[in-house]
Amino acid sequence: MARVFVYGTLKKGQPNYKHMINTAKGLAKFQGRGRTVEKYPLVIAGKYNIPYMLNIPGTGHHVAGEIYSVDDQMLQFLDEFEGCPDMYQRTLMRIEVVEWEGKGGTGEAWAAAEGIVECFVYSTTTYPPEWVGLPYHDSYDSSGKHGLSYVLRESR
Repeated sequence: MARVFVYGTLKKGQPNYKHMINTAKGLAKFQGRGRTVEKYPLVIAGKYNIPYMLNIPGTGHHVAGEIYSVDDQMLQFLDEFEGCPDMYQRTLMRIEVVEWEGKGGTGEAWAAAEGIVECFVYSTTTYPPEWVGLPYHDSYDSSGKHGLSYVLRESR
């Protein structure tokens, strides 16, 4: 099992969360909520209003999201879904645990007690330079006050 941190449309209550609970795509178990230890720019960009975490450590905000344990099948699905490695790149990042529901062995308990876990995160280094000038968010909600509603793939 691998840990994945999701900050955009794959979170609970967001347009693509359905993929996280579709066991035909693999297993994803919600572990808790967290935020990036380092600051990153989270922008909403492109004609489909997609959330992107730009891989520029030290700039932006501590980005909030959810931590999942996923099996290899789900990780492979997420790589394909996220257009990895072209659109997003999957990298390990340190995530500060805000609320932990995860259950497991002593390693899990220790990580939660220490407050920091390493998770795979889909961020991007392949973006147009003007995206750096977009507003930075600390949390993503497709129906947030930004007014930039996400366009589902099936509606594009």
